Amino acid sequence: MKKRLVKASCLILAGAAVFVWTTNLSVLHSADGRVYTKAENLPSQTVALVLGTSPMIANGNKNLFFERRMNAAAKLYKAGKTKKILVSGDNGSPYYDEPTAMQEALIKRGIPKEDIALDYAGFRTLDSVIRAHKVFGVEKCVIVTDDFHLPRALFVAEEEGIDAVGFQTDPLPMSVSPQTYLREVAARSMMWVDVQVLNRQPKFLGPKESI
Repeated sequence: MKKRLVKASCLILAGAAVFVWTTNLSVLHSADGRVYTKAENLPSQTVALVLGTSPMIANGNKNLFFERRMNAAAKLYKAGKTKKILVSGDNGSPYYDEPTAMQEALIKRGIPKEDIALDYAGFRTLDSVIRAHKVFGVEKCVIVTDDFHLPRALFVAEEEGIDAVGFQTDPLPMSVSPQTYLREVAARSMMWVDVQVLNRQPKFLGPKESI
């Protein structure tokens, strides 16, 4: 009996490992040739979709991932590579508001308020990307986020029919937040299931909005 349980456990673990590996490869492959690291090489886009994260970390310090996303978005705008910026993040409680924090950070970096649109229902990457298309009418854009995050966002965009490229932030060493990089591996597989199997849609859609 014990041997059977051990064998079954090993088979389950092996199957899970193969699933994670193959789904991650599929997601990573979707970003091939569509990620830019230099603003001057990026084709001009009307809209930049900037994916949200918390401006602060648990100990009260600035979130370096947030700072780099804001820097990258401001760089594209100032280089004339985009005319409008759509910031999409979580505003799930009165005490947590990623989009407003992103807007304020961009204004401090010299971006005009009238060129920043806010999506308050970007609770996760899938929501942000699909809402950009279905709510804000985005057909073509550059997605701005971290290097490890871009493949997942671009995979959703491709499945949604958005003509998207990615602009990655200045990368941080894995030692800054190893759990973030490890979590992304699982997130890619979970998102693959959401898109390819469950056809998951955003938590909220709502009326059309303009940018």
